[in-house]
Amino acid sequence: MTQTSAYPIGTPGNKWGSSEKAAWLDQQSVKRSYQDEVVAKINALTADVMVEQYGELSYQQATYPLLAIKSNAWDASKPTILVTGGVHGYETSGIHGAIAFVERFADQYSERFNIIVVPCVSPWGYETINRWNPGAIDPNRSFYADSPAPESAQLMAYITSLNIDITAHVDLHETTDTDNSEFRPALAARDAIVQKNWNIPDGFYLVGDTEQPMAAFQQAIIKSVEQVTHIAPADDEGKLIGAKLEQWGVINYDTKGLGLCAGFTNREYCTTTEVYPDSPQASAQNCIDAQVAAITGALDYLSDLD
Repeated sequence: MTQTSAYPIGTPGNKWGSSEKAAWLDQQSVKRSYQDEVVAKINALTADVMVEQYGELSYQQATYPLLAIKSNAWDASKPTILVTGGVHGYETSGIHGAIAFVERFADQYSERFNIIVVPCVSPWGYETINRWNPGAIDPNRSFYADSPAPESAQLMAYITSLNIDITAHVDLHETTDTDNSEFRPALAARDAIVQKNWNIPDGFYLVGDTEQPMAAFQQAIIKSVEQVTHIAPADDEGKLIGAKLEQWGVINYDTKGLGLCAGFTNREYCTTTEVYPDSPQASAQNCIDAQVAAITGALDYLSDLD
């Protein structure tokens, strides 16, 4: 590991204030269309699902509808599964993997489960290819009461409004080379802390919950994903992104304590996927397929429990 390079905004040793955050925001620009690439795909889904707008974000003279997809055959007696993508908007395959799952498989699993899919929690982040929202806040560290991130707050409020128990939550993410080249240096500058570059794992891996690791559940997902892409090996220290390997392809985090999306419900099972789109062995489609395989692997495992 090597220490991150100096970031061009801010003064080393001083946390960012409003002027530094404004300077960072001024550097951001729209690079792709949430409306054309995400909303249009969601609205084109078949009548087998319902699409609900659960909220709205207004940033920089733009308005972003927040959309959720629900299976039609809703039955209170069935377990409910939550799938989320795009909590970090720049992590593309999570968003399109969530939509692809609905297109390909949601109808067959809806006989056994109530399914809620929220493909893109952070649409501004999708358009500008960012980890943070315009306030320089990471939504995936903001899933707690009185959240400072409207992306997180509105999703939590929506799920609470449904008044249902969530059995399992699959949160779709990526680990990219830009984590080291941009996002970790920016975090170090914003918070006036020392960050070190970590080795980006080459391949797919999962982040479970230290409090409810559910090792067999994680293993089943890894076995499903292995059919479509390679699993990331541990580094020389037996770790992935600085965390101890718990089993092949799996590390654990304190999902609730860290304010992660996978930790905000009282679900029994949860996992966070991590795909490496910059791998020479990967393609955009391969990464999407890996996200889909993670969801179906989770659902197949839960189906076999009965």
